[in-house]
Amino acid sequence: MKNQYVTLALLCPAIFSSLPISAKDTKGKATDREKPNVIIIYADDLGYGDLQCYGAKNVETPNVNRLAAEGIRFTNAHAAAATSTPSRYSLLTGEYAWRRPGTDVAAGNASMIIHPEQYTMADMFKHAGYTTCAIGKWHLGLGDKTAMQDWNAPLPAALGDLGFDYHYIMAATADRVPCVFIENGKVANYDPTAPIEVSYIRNFSDEPTGKSHPELLYNLKPSHGHDMSIVNGISRIGYMKGGGKALWKDENIADSITTHAIDFIRSHKDEPFFMYFATNDIHVPRFPHKRFRGKSGMGLRGDAIVQFDWAVGQIMNILDKLGLAENTLIILSSDNGPVVDDGYDDKAEELLNGHSPAGPWRGNKYSAFEGGTAVPVIVRWPKQIRKNAESDVLMSQIDWMASLGAMIDARMPKGSAPDSENRLGNLLGTDITDRPWVIELAANHVLSVRNKDWKYIEPNDGPAMITWGPKIETGNLSVPQLYEMKKVTERENVAFQYPDKVFTLQNVLRRARLNQKK
Repeated sequence: MKNQYVTLALLCPAIFSSLPISAKDTKGKATDREKPNVIIIYADDLGYGDLQCYGAKNVETPNVNRLAAEGIRFTNAHAAAATSTPSRYSLLTGEYAWRRPGTDVAAGNASMIIHPEQYTMADMFKHAGYTTCAIGKWHLGLGDKTAMQDWNAPLPAALGDLGFDYHYIMAATADRVPCVFIENGKVANYDPTAPIEVSYIRNFSDEPTGKSHPELLYNLKPSHGHDMSIVNGISRIGYMKGGGKALWKDENIADSITTHAIDFIRSHKDEPFFMYFATNDIHVPRFPHKRFRGKSGMGLRGDAIVQFDWAVGQIMNILDKLGLAENTLIILSSDNGPVVDDGYDDKAEELLNGHSPAGPWRGNKYSAFEGGTAVPVIVRWPKQIRKNAESDVLMSQIDWMASLGAMIDARMPKGSAPDSENRLGNLLGTDITDRPWVIELAANHVLSVRNKDWKYIEPNDGPAMITWGPKIETGNLSVPQLYEMKKVTERENVAFQYPDKVFTLQNVLRRARLNQKK
């Protein structure tokens, strides 16, 4: 499929007519406040059924509910992959991660998975006159060489090389070392008395681990894996030494990234900005601030959802206070489906009490079934989107780069965002034409393709269940699978009843693999 940049005059005349030629200040930034600000709120491991406005039980999410009531709630939207790193890669580049080796779930000391020469969503906004930032979880690698980063000096390659004017990020995830924030390519609050060393091969001498010193795990203990270096009374994946005052406290992560997001919005209220705000809350280790404890009735995982909702509310409140809400486009979603026990003994499974994190879908994070990639998506832009709408249009996050590019009239370099289609009308609710198909990537590299009515999962001889910890169906089967998506449960394989449908969807995958977009 080709990038098709339909002008806003064709898609939404009211938007186009409100965009006069941008004035420029002396630094070359666009000062035309008619351009909408854009904020992507990207949750981590938040399931389709984890929000109150999507039918969640036992947890209240009033701020997200308000966002949905003032915009469009999508019920058939998909991440590009069932795990974090490939989803984020696809979102920010407009290229399916399965086309690129090395885009699996990244270690904390991975080099940059998006290469500086690649054109990113941040580049696109920056070249259109926006000030850009990334705040929160990154998990796409840092530095120019894996395992060779010097965390005690400026990194030779970081997000500034990908189009972000400012970044305040976690290098990977909260369960992986290094457990420090990176601000504009350097460790934030660096402590020279405690130089940082990181290894994913061997431990450092005299450094305790969760496996060797479980008595030091005063905050959380692992249920499987996650038994290496201890930071803040929680053992992690990987080994780390040092950090001192730069080490984060898990209970303060949401406060820290939200504060930096608010400060960025305040600082750039007079110019158009793009913010990639990637939260960590629901990802393990779940350890929300004490003011959110006991608020859900589902233990730490439920309380982490409440904390995420609070962060969303803080972003909405500052936009209201500064008079920016009317012309700010917010897209809220998740990087993949949910997982309950993902490595820590936080009683998340025992305390569900009827709550279904994936909603009606089969499978969870990692899986080829829909629960791996079917995610909540809420879009609000008061200036252009009617309130309290619902859409079941078939949507993929792979298209957001081209769609937002169309909205800001971006000029894209040839070959950039190769898998991204302009579906701006879907995002804004002006077009209910379904995407012809979406492709989904499971953790074991199995590809699925689905259209509005059918889903095909390619054959795989792997195990039916994940073997290394979580109690999750992989979606593996040694024969082709075809499901009628009106029956959302994906229980009855009808591949042998509808060979023509199988053939059609197999051809979609074959052509996609050959880079034939149509």
